[in-house]
Amino acid sequence: MALKATEQSMIWKTLNDTRGKIEPAEYKNYIFGIMFYKFLSEKAQAWLNGIPGNQEWSEIWAQNPQRASQFMQSKIGYTIQPGEMFSDWESDINTGNFNISNISDSLAHFKQRINSDAKIEFEGIFDDMDLTSSRLGNNDQMRTATMIDMISLMSQIELKDDADVLGDLYEYLIGMFAANSGAKAGEFYTPHQVSDIMAQILTYGREDMKNYNLYDPAMGSGSLLLTTASYMKNDHVRGAIKYYGQELITTTFNLARMNLMMHGVEYNDINLRNADTLNNDWPDGIIDGSDNPRMFDAVMANPPYSLKWNNKDREDDPRFRDGVAPASKADYAFLLHSLYHLKQDGRMAIVLPHGVLFRGAAEGKIRKNLLTNRNITAVIGLPEKIFTNTGIPTIIMVLEKNRENDDVLFIDASKGFEKQKNSNQLRPEDIEKIVSTFKNYKEAVATGTTMEDVDKYAHVASMDEIKENDFNLNIPRYVDTFEEEAPIDAEQLFKDMQELNAEEEKLENELKTMMADLTGTDEESQKYLEFLKGVLK
Repeated sequence: MALKATEQSMIWKTLNDTRGKIEPAEYKNYIFGIMFYKFLSEKAQAWLNGIPGNQEWSEIWAQNPQRASQFMQSKIGYTIQPGEMFSDWESDINTGNFNISNISDSLAHFKQRINSDAKIEFEGIFDDMDLTSSRLGNNDQMRTATMIDMISLMSQIELKDDADVLGDLYEYLIGMFAANSGAKAGEFYTPHQVSDIMAQILTYGREDMKNYNLYDPAMGSGSLLLTTASYMKNDHVRGAIKYYGQELITTTFNLARMNLMMHGVEYNDINLRNADTLNNDWPDGIIDGSDNPRMFDAVMANPPYSLKWNNKDREDDPRFRDGVAPASKADYAFLLHSLYHLKQDGRMAIVLPHGVLFRGAAEGKIRKNLLTNRNITAVIGLPEKIFTNTGIPTIIMVLEKNRENDDVLFIDASKGFEKQKNSNQLRPEDIEKIVSTFKNYKEAVATGTTMEDVDKYAHVASMDEIKENDFNLNIPRYVDTFEEEAPIDAEQLFKDMQELNAEEEKLENELKTMMADLTGTDEESQKYLEFLKGVLK
């Protein structure tokens, strides 16, 4: 992180101090919107500063507004006209000329001047900022004052014109809003520690690939995509990495678009969609009645757990040729969709509840097919309470398409964590142990050797062993974490009991002696004193 912990806590405290009565889940829409507009303004200004001639943007605009707008659009995908930069908002605030209409006009003009090639990336990205909401105030004057507070807060945060700093701040605030926005907040956030494990596993041995494409079918705020890309050598090289993702919730879809761009990803490397992944296969999928799926080097997902879905008439869907997940639990539907879009030499990682490892019926058949097809590479058990607002323990399942070996690596990492106030957190050493164990397994496979068990932590199970367990993948069947209690030393226990009895007798005698010397100051207190002496006898 480019931001220090002290800077993070200061920013979060300041946000809460200025939030007033606006709930965190709603407040984030305004804060992130303003932050993103600041980012876009600074990016536009940086481009303008590089234009030869040292002309002011207002001068260029005055000569031919349409041509000036098209010129900026062709370079950065959008236009911010003179007088509507974030810095212009700041100036108007300082001179007392700012009104909430400054924001609404700027956003309306921005929406009108998006490059046609960048429509998907920018269209509607500020729609969650409801500037007429009574939450901001009961009238324009109060709403203006509220927005001035937010803009002033963004002005005070020193971003040093550094996309990494801004991206880190955005990612940090996403996590904080998720932790403070109620039970459903986890739907847009995957803890960075979990993203980090998945990213290192996905990119291991592939870090030097010149071109790399990623896909997250339930992308939330896009953190999994970004973390995975960060381990690639060509991260931040324009055109080298392509980001694909789909998200059902529009507000979360907007978070993801902002998140990627504020981490320096160019709009033409972003391919995100706001839709239902299970009901609308994408990317590409069925075109003119023919299946044309796009395949990816890496697929990652942290889908909603055990979601209800419409599983009717899915038998002919090529994504679910290994089975149709039950209507009450879409876990395997997300897994099969992800696996379907994986290249033959690709790798995928998905977070799921433990139930997928042992539940029977339709899920049992799907699990058996995946194992028979040699798709499941590893099962990693995570600690409980590491996800926002849910205490259930989860797993990371790693899958590949074109494996020669059929064994499965099991890792029980459920006991490696640091306890927080209301949650558990994976420490750097816990992450390193998980990743290094996976790497050791892959190295053993590559060299034709067998990885030795890590006592009470990891085991490579053969297919025969898995068949003996009737294709049940419950981790305790393969990794024995039982800790024997130390044998009781009966002789020492007897000595300890004797010493305790002797000490008790000594203290009792001392108390009796003290009580014998006491007398009551009146008849009532003497009565109670005699009663206590009787109890001691």
